[in-house]
Amino acid sequence: MLAVLFVVLAGGAGAARAGEPAQAAPATAQADPVASAVAAARALIDAGRPADAIARLTPLGQADPRVRLATGVALYHADRRREAIAALEAVRPLFPDGSVERREAEQVLGLSLYLDGRYAEAIPWLERTRAVVPDNLELNFTLGQAYIQTRNAPGARSALAKAFGVPADSPAAHVVTAQLMIRLQNEALAQAELQQALARDPRTLRANFLLGQIALFRGDLDAAVERSKGELALNPSDAMAFYQLGDALQRQDRGDEAIDALQRSLWLNPFYSGPYILLGRAYAKKGQLATAEGMLRRAIEYDPNNRAAHYLLAQLLQQLGRADEAKQEFAVAEKLDTRGGE
Repeated sequence: MLAVLFVVLAGGAGAARAGEPAQAAPATAQADPVASAVAAARALIDAGRPADAIARLTPLGQADPRVRLATGVALYHADRRREAIAALEAVRPLFPDGSVERREAEQVLGLSLYLDGRYAEAIPWLERTRAVVPDNLELNFTLGQAYIQTRNAPGARSALAKAFGVPADSPAAHVVTAQLMIRLQNEALAQAELQQALARDPRTLRANFLLGQIALFRGDLDAAVERSKGELALNPSDAMAFYQLGDALQRQDRGDEAIDALQRSLWLNPFYSGPYILLGRAYAKKGQLATAEGMLRRAIEYDPNNRAAHYLLAQLLQQLGRADEAKQEFAVAEKLDTRGGE
């Protein structure tokens, strides 16, 4: 659940922004039974009990805007996003523009729309919140992802540059934006960002690596090899670039070169299971089954829930004539497959 940046107390009396001390509520607010009930409901929300908060608010009815706002916030925290959206859209205009209550309604409305996949509708409300808290990391990160989902690269870059503390017009901003675009499966947008980064500075770190990653996804192995080598020319201590290079070379049936790259990856980072799995495949293909077994067992040591490692080890044990051990590994792999393990 995305964090809420504003805290509203007792119908607005003593309202405070997150991180600021709340002012004492006046005696009239303390005597107000609705304010007391809303404050108690908000305490339940803060304690991670939104359903109990809704139960406390429901008998109060929805005539009081404070109750309606708190109900909308509680619905958001209860993952009842569409109900939260309806409640917050209706109550937002009832508070003065610029008030903490209205800002909270707008912020939680934006977050609810975002989580409901209505990114274009969420952006204006998230932007209104950003105008008040421009340096909030989580808000900028969320807004950047919303812009990616709407294919607005400049908007995404502006927000994510803030989230990651880099200038919006820098090569680094292009790279970090591309990284998130790849994660959100917008490879075409990411490729354009990375090409812009390299156009600004051909020595930009991670740009070639990510272009190689995109090429590998697309099955363009020559480009994946070239880009991975380009990254390593800039940073020969990049374990993941060596791993990516080894992966691409192995797919090209360039086994000895792949082994060299994967071994270098492990020298730099011996605790990642991926290179061990690929080395297990490479050595098995070369007929070096004992070495392959050692690599696969090391992969499992570092990642016990890796289905591929267990399955490959089971196949290898079958080749070695160790049927009982192979059966055990197949069973583990099947169990992990049922659980969605990888």
